[in-house]
Amino acid sequence: MRRLLVALAAMAAILAPALPAHARAGFWAVTELDPFPAQVRPDVPYTVGFWVLQHGTHPYEGPGGLDPIGLRLTGEDGTTLTFGGTPLPEPAHYATSVKVPNGRWRVQGLQGMFAPYEIGTLTVPGGLKAAPPQFPVPAGSEVMDYWGPVKPPGFPWKAASVIPNRLPAATSAASVASVASVASVASAQPAGATQPVRATQPAQISAAVGDSSPWRQPYALVIVAMAAVAGTLLVQRTARAAGRRRPHDPPERETRDGEEVISTG
Repeated sequence: MRRLLVALAAMAAILAPALPAHARAGFWAVTELDPFPAQVRPDVPYTVGFWVLQHGTHPYEGPGGLDPIGLRLTGEDGTTLTFGGTPLPEPAHYATSVKVPNGRWRVQGLQGMFAPYEIGTLTVPGGLKAAPPQFPVPAGSEVMDYWGPVKPPGFPWKAASVIPNRLPAATSAASVASVASVASVASAQPAGATQPVRATQPAQISAAVGDSSPWRQPYALVIVAMAAVAGTLLVQRTARAAGRRRPHDPPERETRDGEEVISTG
């Protein structure tokens, strides 16, 4: 068993440098806000749009969904306000309605299985002071365009090249107009309603992510290699154990000098 553990550890150490940087660093995501109101007044409802982007550049690609999704505000006295997000038509795009009392509030994005993301500090009355990016996207990288006319505000994040949108072009003119209307509502104007309009994400999201899921490519290689090593060592261990249990044939009787051997048959 010790040899098995040592072999598995050695295999992981060999394959780890071959994994992409985001896989070595673990799974993480960022919350990026749509244009935020310049002035926030106390106890006035506002509609806020935001994006939850895995690795800062694409919709979540893992199994299942992300829950909860939303914004969390924490006051200096420990008071916590949570505003759940409602999916918008674009992948990874959400909206919520916020109504915040006077005070100074720490703003975080709730991202399901991912750790909360530090967005900044909101002063009411006043505005939002953004926090420094926790995971800046390196300049010169390649990104995929998963979106139509409405994209995350930072897109393409100083990328050197952009792979065109792979979503099927089945969006009608009416739906495009609806998307533009939602985006304009989620800008800097106060919202009269306390509940955002509920929408459904397109069914084509799963087709858009393709085979680039980090759950499939880098970890499949590690799992297959480690399983092969484990299987080989277990087979060898079983064979050795079976050999020890097999009875030994009695040694042949040696002929002594001067002794006559009589054989029959």
